[in-house]
Amino acid sequence: MTNKWWCLAVACLATLLLSLDLTVLHLALPRLTADLGASSTQLLWIGDVYGFALAGLLVTMGNLGDRIGRKRLLLIGAAAFGAASALTAYAPSPELLIAARALLGVAGATIMPSTLSIVRNVFTEPGERTAAVGIWSGMSAAGFAVGPVVGGLLLDHFWWGSVFLMNVPIMLLILVGGALVLPESRNPAAGPLDLISAALSMAGVIAVVYAIKEAGHQGLGHGNVLVAGAGGVALLGLFAWRQTRLPEPLIDVRLFARRAFSASIVTNLLAIFAMSAMLLMFAWYLQLVLGWSPLQAGLAQLPGGLSGAVGGVLAAGLIRRIGRAGVVALGLAMNAGAFLYYTTLGLELTYLTLLPAMVIGGVGIGFAFTVNNDNVLATAPRERAGAAAAVSETAFELGAALGIAILGTVLTSAYRANLELPAGVAGAAGESIAGAAHAAATLPAEQAGALMRAAREAFLAGLHMTSLVAAVLLAAVAVLALVGLRGVPKEIPEEVLTARA
Repeated sequence: MTNKWWCLAVACLATLLLSLDLTVLHLALPRLTADLGASSTQLLWIGDVYGFALAGLLVTMGNLGDRIGRKRLLLIGAAAFGAASALTAYAPSPELLIAARALLGVAGATIMPSTLSIVRNVFTEPGERTAAVGIWSGMSAAGFAVGPVVGGLLLDHFWWGSVFLMNVPIMLLILVGGALVLPESRNPAAGPLDLISAALSMAGVIAVVYAIKEAGHQGLGHGNVLVAGAGGVALLGLFAWRQTRLPEPLIDVRLFARRAFSASIVTNLLAIFAMSAMLLMFAWYLQLVLGWSPLQAGLAQLPGGLSGAVGGVLAAGLIRRIGRAGVVALGLAMNAGAFLYYTTLGLELTYLTLLPAMVIGGVGIGFAFTVNNDNVLATAPRERAGAAAAVSETAFELGAALGIAILGTVLTSAYRANLELPAGVAGAAGESIAGAAHAAATLPAEQAGALMRAAREAFLAGLHMTSLVAAVLLAAVAVLALVGLRGVPKEIPEEVLTARA
């Protein structure tokens, strides 16, 4: 194995860790809510603050890595992530947990663009680069799969904080491995970081993400949603305008004129929009509807994520057969079919009937994300790899926020519309199935059983509606990929990729 493959191993390990951290939170939420007594508002912030900090800082951190060195930034971020994980694990109150999760988001923002930009700079031959991005994407998918299993094992034997404490030894491996094998790379001609642009991007993205999430909870017409949304869009518009007037912008907006770049960004955003809410909804479905333990729920989702890893590895070879547009469209169509099947799920489940849809959907998302990520990296100059990776990751975070807010609203609305509460039960039970489970724990057995039966049926109706919306959207995005990526070469020489638009 050559040194660059060891570099890829370190980058993949860091990516694996971030994926693990995202998925284990979904499993830990029911236990965490009970142990800390978090309110519904605090629960939202525990889930959201990580994304706020992460999305707001990605562009700045990607550019910082281009300037001070991607290896240096990755190692700093790894150390900070390990420390913040320990703080999160032992947080004694919801308020301190929210603060620790914010620190995790800041640290995560240094790691995400660094891993992809290191891959871009180490693998310069187009075929090898696509294969490396496929492996990187596969490890990300594997993290989503393994996270629930590891989290389930820990939650079956330890307290909820153990799912965050497991980050510490992995981060130590990254620090040691990264220091030994990663080469340092940076933009040799980069000027100083434009702090005004950094502030505009951070404030604009955070405001937009906040508006999206609050719109899902309060509705579009709420005052703070309108103010945050309008303000965020205005700040991002000012940021884009400023980039056209700087000799060394944080983002070269001319990249968006390249069809492979812009179509890949949009396609990824819309695909993760459709898929993001389903990760959380499946965690609730398996645990609170079917009554499975966290470990059982984690094992059940394992094949889907591992199939995503397989799809990522296979994508490079498939490009040579049907082209980049064909691979992305095929992957999204496979996901649309899987989501369509999820509309048939019931209150009881024969797992073997669910397995084919999970595998097909997992392979499909591995196809789509691998090719789109490779398109984004390939289109940007090597010296701006951190900035390009940050744009891709920011779109991913915005898509996830949109998906959870909008599809989460679809789920909540359908849940409320279909819920028939037993006499004498109200309050949080009418807001979500998690609230119903919490309320049921305080009721007599007969009343608790009636409440949970009603809540499970209402949640299932919401799951069916949300799955149908996601299936239709993914089918539409598959068509968009065929059109937007039409004519993008299967393999593009380095000198063509980095030519100025």
